[in-house]
Parts: sequence; structure tokens; C-alpha cells
Amino acid sequence: MKYILVTGGVVSGLGKGVTASSIGLLLKASGLRVTSIKIDPYLNIDAGTMSPFEHGEVYVLDDGGEVDLDLGNYERFLDIKLTRDHNITTGKIYQSVIEKERRGDYLGKTVQAVPHLTDAIQEWIERVANIPVDGKEGPADVCVIELGGTIGDIESMPFIEALGQFSYRVGSGNFCLVHVSLVPVLNVVGEQKTKPTQHSVRQLRGLGLAPHILACRSSKALDKNVKAKLSQFCHVPLSNIVTLHDVPNIWHIPLLLRDQKAHETIFKVLNLTSVATEPNLEEWTERTRVYDSLKEPVRIAMVGKYTSLSDAYLSVLKALLHASVACERKLIVDWISAADLEDATSKEDPEAHKAAWRLLKGANGVLVPGGFGDRGVQGKILAAKYARENNVPYLGICLGMQIAVIEFARSVLGLHDANSTEFDPETKTPCIIFMPEGSKTHMGGTMRLGSRRTHFQVADCKSAKLYNDASFIDARHRHRYEVNPDMISRLEKAGLSFVGKDESGKRMEIIELPGHPFFIGVQFHPEFTSRPGKPSPPFLGLITAASEPRTVLPTSNGHASKLSNGKCSNGYSNGHSPVLRAQHNGNGFIPSSGSLNAVYANGNGHVYVD
Repeated sequence: MKYILVTGGVVSGLGKGVTASSIGLLLKASGLRVTSIKIDPYLNIDAGTMSPFEHGEVYVLDDGGEVDLDLGNYERFLDIKLTRDHNITTGKIYQSVIEKERRGDYLGKTVQAVPHLTDAIQEWIERVANIPVDGKEGPADVCVIELGGTIGDIESMPFIEALGQFSYRVGSGNFCLVHVSLVPVLNVVGEQKTKPTQHSVRQLRGLGLAPHILACRSSKALDKNVKAKLSQFCHVPLSNIVTLHDVPNIWHIPLLLRDQKAHETIFKVLNLTSVATEPNLEEWTERTRVYDSLKEPVRIAMVGKYTSLSDAYLSVLKALLHASVACERKLIVDWISAADLEDATSKEDPEAHKAAWRLLKGANGVLVPGGFGDRGVQGKILAAKYARENNVPYLGICLGMQIAVIEFARSVLGLHDANSTEFDPETKTPCIIFMPEGSKTHMGGTMRLGSRRTHFQVADCKSAKLYNDASFIDARHRHRYEVNPDMISRLEKAGLSFVGKDESGKRMEIIELPGHPFFIGVQFHPEFTSRPGKPSPPFLGLITAASEPRTVLPTSNGHASKLSNGKCSNGYSNGHSPVLRAQHNGNGFIPSSGSLNAVYANGNGHVYVD
């Protein structure tokens, strides 16, 4: 087994995860089998109990593991299926060591950070690296390990020590260290400054690790004299210094690495020159070219709770992007804070309320993603109601499906007090209820998690068609609440169709509204299995429907509008009517413009990107 360790220096957020994923893709394109491990030095056992504002989205794996969002990057780039053990945390390591101590496995010895913690880390890495993740038998050829955080962080010290020991343990020809660092450009003089990277490498060496490759993040390609300076002061060959400068979208990163012969350097360090071939990235290059050339826009209103942080919905954004590229559409995401749609906001902040509704009415499609808690729920219900009544394509994911059921019960069945017991435990009309097997005392790892099977109940429904007329699908879940089985017959008689159910037939998985152009809700999270070139079917259906010409019917307040947009690769064609976009700055909305990575978006003063 060959190992590649990716570390980061100077500041966090440099893109170690994308770099690690891109290196993996480059090696896979060279004919090697690749697996990935992410090390997170926090004390949490997993990411499941973290707020999205703290750490971005919680990514869910097939085995139910709630892990860091970087594992989503690995799965998307490499098209593999990882396990919960591929995300190592300080909490997991301490837990395993303490369990061994309690069992008496250490035979009365004093348990210490070295060697017991460091040995546990090394054993974990070796064990997990040998788990097949690509559907084939036997271990991979190369394991790419990303160490989270920044070199020098106190919480990562046990991992640094363990990885230093590990590099000697596996031998020099089996270990390659890639250090991602920042080369800032000072606006005052316009000069690329190498000192931060020099200090970072010096600190790394002081901890017992020496980089083989320097991956330098900068706003532009490194000048030759800057590379020479880094080579001299960091003791890294000039050919082993690569520039990861700003690019239109992250799909360019593997191409940047290839063009700078990073793969050849890795092959030399790991003695793979005779085994690996020149990377074949023709399909990836073509997809990147299409991505960059997209012009016809499709606008999707993202109505959620965490809209001030795009990483909270990272996989949803990626899935939308994969689908829009497949339909040859430039994705425009209009971020709408669900609370801004509510009547209360019209009194507290009328400008924010008007701008939110303007964005919603200007969108070609509406997406309500998953979430927890009651803040903004009424706004999400209003968004679902607007989409249902005005024939606007709608996709509800997890909570987005549940609020669509609540809205239907209130508006169509006339059950005005219909609600979820999550938001109103005493509701007299519980449309959504707590699942019997859930725990109300422990939060971590107690939801219905991981891949579960959904059986289609209606053969000719839209959802089944999107999945190529499959009779069942396997999809990843993460929820504590479900549609109340006692309400199903009443809802179905009123016109809501439950086209997908679990194996027992009692748990609702997919809803559709017959007669609507596209109104689908799913209890699972299809975004976690979307891949570049293999878009998730529900997202592909949403983008396709949103790309069709449509007339928006008059709303309850008397307003009406007609929307159309460009030409989709499936043959639908029309024009596009531009509408006002706005972004929330905490005190209402301000006009916004700008683009990056073919994803236009707004919210909290930022343009969010792929």
C-alpha cells in the first residue's frame, strides 16, 4: 500500500480536501485504485451533532456514518463509497484506546499519548486503507490521507507524531507528503510573499515531517523567482512545487496538477513509474469545458434555514450543479432565508420580506433542503404552497418533503392545525411524527441513517421514470421524523400520491402531486450520491422541469408573472427573463451581481461557489 498525506499550513480553508480529491482523481485516471481517509482532530466522535454553522453540512455515507463534508468531495471526485471509519476523529481514537484500557488490553501499563494513542492512529489508518471502496475485491493501490486543520494546531499534535512514525514504518518509497500552503499577494505592492510558506514548512519539519511536494495556493500562477525562492528555503526540488491558483471552477484543479506533472513527481516518490500510465482525463476535461461555456441560466430558489453559509448545503449545491451541467444550463442559486418569507418579517423587516418573495417568484424552480428545528418552517411551508399553486417545479428533501405534506394537509384538506410533532408536540393533527425506534435522550447516531431501500408503488410515476423505471432504489437517509401512517389515506384521497415506500410499506419515502409539472418530495437525501457526469435523478428532474417554458398562475395576492429560460440539452427550449436578485446582509437586502464557478448565488454578502 502506498500512502499520500495532504497537510495544510498558514491558514485553514485553503482547499486541502479538493487538493486531496484531485490527486486521487489523477492517480485513478492513471490506472491506479485509490481510497481516501480524512483525519479531523476534534473531540467529537463524528460530525452528526455539529451545527452546520460550525462545520458545514453533515455528509452521510451508505453505512450510516455522519462524517466531514470532505468525504463527500472524495466520493464525488473518485466515484467511490467510503465507510464511517474513513473519517478518523480524536474522539474515535480516544474512545477506542479507553475501551481497550477498560478491557485490560494494555496489561496494566500506563496508557499514554505515545505510544498508545499514536499506535492506535497508525493501526486505524492501516486497517481502513485496506477496505475496498470501489466495488472491486482487494485493497486499493494508494491511500490519500488528509489531515484536517493547520500545522501547529495543538489538537492535531498526536496525529502529527503518529504520521511521522508511520512514514518511517512504511518506508520512504511508500509515503509521499503534499503540503498545501498559502502564497499571498499583497495588494499594496502586488508581490507574491513566500515567508508564510517558509515558516509553515519549517514548523512541519520541526515536527518530524518533510514535504515532498509543495502545493501553493495563490491568486495567480507563481512567478519563476518565487518558485526558486521556495525551493531554496523549503528544501523542496523546483519541479516538486506546483501552483494551485484561482480557477473558474474546482474541476480545473486535477487538470492544473496534471499540467504541472504532479503525478510524475508522486510516481517517482512512491516508485510507481513502471506501474502507472499517463492520466486519461479526456472525459473530465470535456465536462470542465462544458461547465465553463454554460450561458443559458436556470434559477433555483434555495429556501432554507442556513442560507448564510453555503457549506451547510454543499452536497445539494453540487447535485444541482451536476444536473445543470448535464442539461447545459448555468446554475443560478438564489438563497432565500425561509424566515424572510413569513408574515412576521413583513412587519419587522418589510424590505427583506419583499425581496425574499421577489426572488421566489423570479425562480424557475424551488428547492427546500433538509434541516432541523422550527425556525423558518412557516416560510418553507409558504414556499411549498407557492410552488404547488403556481405550477413551479418543486423538490423537497427530507424536511422539504415533510413540510410539503403539512402544507397540503392545511391548504387542501383544510386541516389548519396540521403540523409536525417536531415543531408542536401537542398538535391535534400530527401529519409528521417521531419515529418509534428513535431516541429522545441521545442525539448522536440515533437517527434513521444510511442506505435504505425504497420501493416504487406506481410504475408510471415521474420518480420511477427518473430512475429508469426501476422497481426500487437504495438511497441515504438522515431523519428522526416521518409522515404519520394514519394520515396517508386522507392525503391520498385528496390527491397527494405516495409513490415510494420502504420495505414495510408503512414508511413514506416519495411524494408526488399528479397533474403538477414537477412536484416531488423525498424523505432520503439524493444529493449524497450525485456525481459529476452521473447527476442525481431527482435533481436532474428538477433542472429539466425548471428549464421548460411555463406560465406562473396568479397568486393569492393577485400578482402574476410569466417566466421562461434557455434551451436544455433534452430538447426543451425557450428564452430567459432576467429578474432582480438580492442578497441578505443582516439588515434587509441589497442588489447583488457577480459570478464564480458557473454558480451565481447570493446571501449574507457573499457569492457562493462550487
